[in-house]
Formats: sequence, C-alpha cells, structure tokens
Amino acid sequence: MELMKFYRTVLESIIEGVIIVDKDAKILYINKRAMHILKLKEGFIGKHVADVIPNTRLHIVVQTGVPEVDEVQNVGENIIITSRMPLTDECGNILGAVAVFRDITSMRKLAEEITNLHQIEARLKAIIDSTYDAISVADENGYIVLVNKAYTKITGLKPEEVIGKPATVDIAEGESIHMKVARTKKPIFNARLKVGPLKREVIVNAMPLIVRGKFSGSVAVVHDVSEILELTRELNEVKRYIRQLKAQYTFDDIIGKSEKLLIAKEQAKKVAKTPATVFLRGESGTGKELFAHAIHNESNRKNNPFVTVNCAAIPENMLEIELFGYTKDTFGQKGLIEEAEGGTLFLDEIGKMPISVQAKILRFIENREFLPIGSNRVKKVNVRIIASTNMNIEELIRKEQFLIDLYYRLNVFPIYIPPLRERKEDIEELAKFLAKKIGRQYGRNVVDITDNAVEYLKKYDWPGNIRELENIIGRAIINMDIGETILDKRHIPLLFLENNSILKKEGSLRSMVEDFERKMIESSLKENNGDRTLTAKKLKISLRTLYYKMERYGLLKKGERYEA
Repeated sequence: MELMKFYRTVLESIIEGVIIVDKDAKILYINKRAMHILKLKEGFIGKHVADVIPNTRLHIVVQTGVPEVDEVQNVGENIIITSRMPLTDECGNILGAVAVFRDITSMRKLAEEITNLHQIEARLKAIIDSTYDAISVADENGYIVLVNKAYTKITGLKPEEVIGKPATVDIAEGESIHMKVARTKKPIFNARLKVGPLKREVIVNAMPLIVRGKFSGSVAVVHDVSEILELTRELNEVKRYIRQLKAQYTFDDIIGKSEKLLIAKEQAKKVAKTPATVFLRGESGTGKELFAHAIHNESNRKNNPFVTVNCAAIPENMLEIELFGYTKDTFGQKGLIEEAEGGTLFLDEIGKMPISVQAKILRFIENREFLPIGSNRVKKVNVRIIASTNMNIEELIRKEQFLIDLYYRLNVFPIYIPPLRERKEDIEELAKFLAKKIGRQYGRNVVDITDNAVEYLKKYDWPGNIRELENIIGRAIINMDIGETILDKRHIPLLFLENNSILKKEGSLRSMVEDFERKMIESSLKENNGDRTLTAKKLKISLRTLYYKMERYGLLKKGERYEA
C-alpha cells in the first residue's frame, strides 16, 4: 500500500501527463498534469477513454498491442508529443495501456523563433556582405565578432585573422574606433585612419550598440577613400595643368587699331618687361584675360607657369585652400600660389574675393610669403601678380567690401581696357576675324562680311562687348545656308532686342511700352540714316504717325514741329 502511494506521488510530481487504462480501455488513472493539459474534470475513472478523450488512440494500442512513440498531436490550442505503450503480464497478455505526453507548445514557438532568428541573421549577413562599404562589429570589450566581405577587400585581412581579436589588429595608423567607442560609449563620425597591411586610407563612422539600456558593443562602417583621394589628386593636377596651358595668347591676338585699344596695348607691352603688379580694369567681355596672357608671354617669365584663379567661380570656403594649399598628413594639397612659382598668378575677378581672403592675399603681395593652412612653416615664392576686375572697386572700398590697402598694392600699374562701344572702328576687323574663326569651328567656309552687316553691327552698343559680339557672329553663321560664304545683315539676329533692358526696368506697362516704342523708332532712324519716309515704311506706320510719335518722344530737331 505504501509502495502504491509512493508511485502515485511520483506520477503526480512529473511534468508529463500520464493516462492508464485497463484491458477494456477504461480509465484507471490520470495524473494532475494530464488533467491540466487536457482540461479534464473529475468523474472520468471507469469510463472508456475514447468517451473522455475523443481523439485518443490509447484504446487502439490496447487492441493491437503495438506501441506508438513520439507522435505529435494537437489538443485544442496546444501541441503535445505522446508515446503510448501496451501493458502486458509475464505471458504477454495485454493488461491495458499507458500514455505519457508533454505539452510542447512553448518549445515549438521557441523553435520557430529560433528558426526566424536564423533566417533574419542570414538575411542581415547577406545584406551586410552585399554593401561596398566595410562593416565590422565588436563586442563590449572591443573584440571583433563580425566582418563582411568588403572589409576583407579594403583591409586585406581575412575574417579568421581578426575575429576574436582586439579591434586594434586592423589599424595601421590611428586609434581603434571600436576601442574608443567601448571607452566613451559615444558615436564617432568621419575618423580618418589607415587600415590593413596596405595602409588603405579610410573614413570610419562608428555607433555604440545599446541593448536593453546596456552597452553591448559597436558597429563601424568603413569607407575606402584612397581611390577617391588619388582621383582628386590627379584631378587637381589636371586642373593646374589646364590653368598653365591657358597662357597661349600674345599681343598679336588682341584685334583692333582704335586709339584707346592701342594705348592699352602699349601700356601692357611696357609693363610686361618689369616685375610690377598689373591691375586690368574693364567691363565684362572686353578681353582682360587676353591681356593677362599677352603680358605674361611678353615677359621674361613666359617659359614658367601662368596660373589663373577665377575668384568668382571658386566657392568662398574653398578659395583660401585653392590659393594657399594645406598640409595635413597625406591629405595635403599644394596651393595655386606655389604652383605659379617663377611665373605669373592671374587673379581674375578679384572684386569678388571675400574680405577674409583679401587680407591674406595682401600679406602675400607685400612680401611674397605665405603660410599653407595647417602648417607652421612659411613658404616664399617668386610670383608676378596680375589682377583684373569689371567692378567699381572704389565703390566697393566705400562700402567696406574691398580693402583699400589691397587696392593700393594692386594698383601699381592700372590698365583700362575700353568697351567695344568706345572703339566701334574695331568692329569690322573683329567681326571678320571672329567669322573666319567660328566658321572653321562650325565647319563653314566664311570668307567675308558685307559692308551692310558691318554697319548694322556698328549701330549696336554691345553691352556684353567682344564676348557678346562673338555670340552674335556665331548665331549669324548658324543662320547661313550651306554653301554660303559671305555673312550678310539678314543672317544677324535683331540686335536691338538682344539686351532687352527695357524689360528689366520697373514701371507701369504703359511706360515700358512707350519706352520700347521710342527705342525702336530711334534705332530704325539710325539704321535708315535719318530717312523718315523709309523709317515709316520699315515700321509699317504712316509718315504722319511717325512724326506724331517723334514729337511725343522728343525726337524732332529743335524748332521742328509736327503739324496734324
């Protein structure tokens, strides 16, 4: 009796459910765990097992005597794994059967979660391996636990060479970012390092991994910049080479025989033989850069570099670096001032130079010495300065936008280059030269320009100067038919609409229309040499209307009146 009590105690203590039936498949015993799993209440003893548990197979095992082991079965929302065994006496007679089962619902869910985690891990690994940037992951102590394929490509180190080792193992120059994050628990951005045996130059961003509020390691993304830096260096060299190639024009390339132009050329030729600083003044498109080239090629520096710096084209934050260069390990860059050693530095559009850079240029011009950014070593160069501007420097000085001391240093020998409207006698020679030059570029054989076209060009004021004339000649050549060799007035666009300055003025629609009408009448009268009958015909208005409008706009001669 005591033994039976002991067995019952054991069966009630185990985590498996137990059901025992007799040879008639009637229930003899069910432990508490089985009742809990199957959600049974009291009153089942002596009943047929199939009546109490509808989907059981225990009665079949009683009939067949064949055991059923580790079968998975759904019971309501739960999943169980069951083993059913026949109970026999010494002679093999079936006395009944026992079923032992366990609820594996939570285990199945855990297995599924583990499977999902493995799938997620595989996907993340595939994503990490597919990126072009190197990725490394370290634990909370700064030991590497994961690297991707790009890491191996950039550093030259295989996973087995770094995983499980301190994150200093891949650093050739600089501090380990993983170790720094492990120490500070803070992210790090744009750290420059050299990694691997090849000492590849990289930029690293690293983030701490925080899990449930606790630091668990760090992940670093490594960007290979060695190729970019090399390409940048090569590009800078090409830029400098191109700048030096630009010193190709001489005084023979400056077209024109007008008095004002000849004075400017004569002044430029005289100063070219000296080391004096030259300040070229003139409107946009007048040929200031052409003069700068010619001065350099006329000087004893002609076989040395000619370096152009467009102060308006280079962003303010880059201009100082471009001019003076910088020194920082292997990321240094020689400045354009140093590139011009022994030659000429042409500061084009210096009126657009920021005040901060003006101050440094002033110090350089005073003693020809400068300090590269990031360096404490002064450099001295032998450079001739030519500057140019199309701006009113005196007005900029008044507005405190240009340093007066720099103005005095630049204005050692000023040369005024006249606008095209002040030397219209040069238009014919310029137009013919440009027509032949552009014609060759466009694959056209332009041999001459008609007098008619030249006179038309002379009547325009050319606010854009030679640059605008070049554009107009180019468009006129496009308008020529294939096979035509003479450029005529009919090929030239309507010049007096080109500038269209009237549209830029403020005022009422009526005032702008009247202003435009007056300008059209004036230009038509000039074109027709004052012939009013021809002007009225060209404008497609009556002579009476023309006189009326001329009087209205004050275009009649003094004492002349329009009689209606």
